[in-house]
Amino acid sequence: MNLGPATPIFRIFDEERARDFYIRWLGFDLQFEHRFGPDMPLYLGLERDDFVLHLSEHYGDTTPGTRVRVRCEDLAALHAALAARPQKNLRLGSPQEQPWGDLQLTVLDPFGNRLTFYQEAI
Repeated sequence: MNLGPATPIFRIFDEERARDFYIRWLGFDLQFEHRFGPDMPLYLGLERDDFVLHLSEHYGDTTPGTRVRVRCEDLAALHAALAARPQKNLRLGSPQEQPWGDLQLTVLDPFGNRLTFYQEAI
């Protein structure tokens, strides 16, 4: 039996802020968006390269404060691209070397979720 990659789901509370953070700043592409009806909560599917992420306004889908680790082949290039387009209310840190040798860069979204991008030690 072969399992595929996981698709994390992050809880969001503001569609405009989510689109600004994930699409404009982080560079994700929109896969799909769904609402069961007018004025119903939003569910978005996003992708960037091989990473797929879902965002949900639905109560109970997930909790704020979720954290995922995302492998990145060139963390310095990702950091430079993000630093070139500042994000309101976020101070972008620098990649940090971990005791086991990986480089990591963690960003906090407007809803308390954390994405930790990492480059494996060579």
